[in-house]
Amino acid sequence: MSEQRAITIKRSVDFNIVGENILDIADFAVEKYEFRNDTNLAPEVRNAATEAIRAALWARVEELKLKRKQILAGMFELADETAKRVVEGG
Repeated sequence: MSEQRAITIKRSVDFNIVGENILDIADFAVEKYEFRNDTNLAPEVRNAATEAIRAALWARVEELKLKRKQILAGMFELADETAKRVVEGG
């Protein structure tokens, strides 16, 4: 029996960049709200909105990370099934 080797899956996302994007998106969303409603939010309201948006977006990132793990697991399962089918002539 051959020895198994470890496989390293590269990260496809740079979370430093994601973090910067989230900051920009949160700020933009608050500014967009102010523009659409022709208002200027109080600093504490602006900060609360920005923090809530950031938290919501990071939660979405966590969901995507979990989904990515599930997709990768499915890919490995499909690869195993395909190898077995081809090798065993099925």
